[in-house]
Amino acid sequence: MTIQECYNAIGGDFKDVMGRLRKEERVQKFALKFLDDGSYRLLCDSLEAENYSEAFRAAHTIKGVCQNLGFRQLFESVHELTEELRAEQYSDRLPDMMEKVTKDYEQTVGALIQYRDSNA
Repeated sequence: MTIQECYNAIGGDFKDVMGRLRKEERVQKFALKFLDDGSYRLLCDSLEAENYSEAFRAAHTIKGVCQNLGFRQLFESVHELTEELRAEQYSDRLPDMMEKVTKDYEQTVGALIQYRDSNA
C-alpha cells in the first residue's frame, strides 16, 4: 500500500496535504504520528463523564489535526461534533454524531496501521 492509497482508503485529500508538506516522506511521517495522538480517547472519556468543555477541546484538536493532514472524511464528522459542543448543545444528537466520528476514526486508524505494517 502506498501513502496515496492509504489516503484514498480514508477519504483523504492527498493532493492538498502534498501541497503543504511537499514530500511523501513528510506526509507519511506526520500521518503515522496520528496513531499516537490521544485526543480521540480523551474525547470518548470526556463525553462519557459529561465533561463537555474537555470533550470540545479534544474534538477541536482532532479537527485541526485532520484538517492539516487532509483526513477529510474524519475532519467532516468531527467538525460537526465540534460545532455542536462549541454551541453547548448537548442534545440527543451527540451519540449519533459520536458514532459517525468513531466509524471515521476507526477507518482512518485502520488504514494507517495497514499502511504502516505493509511498509515496515
